[in-house]
Amino acid sequence: MAGRGKLIAVIGDEDTCTGFLLGGIGELNKNRKPNFLAVEKDMSVAEIEETFRSFLARDDIAIILINQYIAEMIRHAIDGHNRSIPAVLEIPSKEHPYDASKDSILRRAKGMYTAEDLR
Repeated sequence: MAGRGKLIAVIGDEDTCTGFLLGGIGELNKNRKPNFLAVEKDMSVAEIEETFRSFLARDDIAIILINQYIAEMIRHAIDGHNRSIPAVLEIPSKEHPYDASKDSILRRAKGMYTAEDLR
């Protein structure tokens, strides 16, 4: 990876993945593994979690974007991730709006600062 940038990975519904792929994020690593997973209705939670953990282990991924409703399915895995890179960001989907109270990263960030720190 010397001299190359890091990738954004996406775990999301078909519309989310399609949008990001049209935006140019799609890549295959040297093992021909993609940096995205389009979650379908019949996909198992174990498969989603396995993909998430594989993205965490890759050294070419800096950010993992995941639809929040999918993140809820593997919340224990997301909550267990405590490294800054890759950063895990929960995003809304077309049919599931974003709920800040469910975002574990946002909750952690809020816990780091007091009202006095922000003045």
